[in-house]
Amino acid sequence: MIRTTLCYIRAGGKLLMLHRTKKKNDENAGMYIGLGGHFLPGETPEQCVRREVYEEAGVELTELVYRGIVHFSSDKYNSEDMYLFTASCPVFDLPACDEGELCFISEEELLSLPTWAGDRIFLNLLFSGAPVFELSLRYEGQTLAEAILDGKKLPTE
Repeated sequence: MIRTTLCYIRAGGKLLMLHRTKKKNDENAGMYIGLGGHFLPGETPEQCVRREVYEEAGVELTELVYRGIVHFSSDKYNSEDMYLFTASCPVFDLPACDEGELCFISEEELLSLPTWAGDRIFLNLLFSGAPVFELSLRYEGQTLAEAILDGKKLPTE
C-alpha cells in the first residue's frame, strides 16, 4: 500500500495545480493534480505534504487544513491511500518543476481539464466545504468502476 498526500492550494482566487507532463511512465501523465507526493519513512501526513509542496513549488504552507482520505484501488496500478489537504498562500512566481508545469487555474476551468474521474468527486467536496470525508475509489484501467463516500455508494458516471 502506497501512502501519499495531495494539497489543493488557493492563491489569488485560483488553485495551484501541477500539469503532469515530464515524468516517464507516469500514471498521471497529462492530468492536472494537486501538489504532494510519497511519504518518507516516519513522516506524518502533515509533514509529508509540507515537504512535498516545498520541494515542488518552493511554498512553505502556513494555513493547512486536513480534508479527508481517499483509498485508491485499481486492477492496473498500486493501491494507494491519499491524504487530502487544502491550504492558501499569496500569489508567487511559479518555479520550474521536474514533474510537470505548475499553473494557477480557476475551479471552473479545472473541472473541464483532464483529471481522474474520482478526483472530480473529491474536488467537488473540497470546493463545497464538505466536512472531513473518507472516499474509496476503485478503477478498472482508467475507468472509475466504484466510488464509496463515507460508506455510501455513489454513481460513477
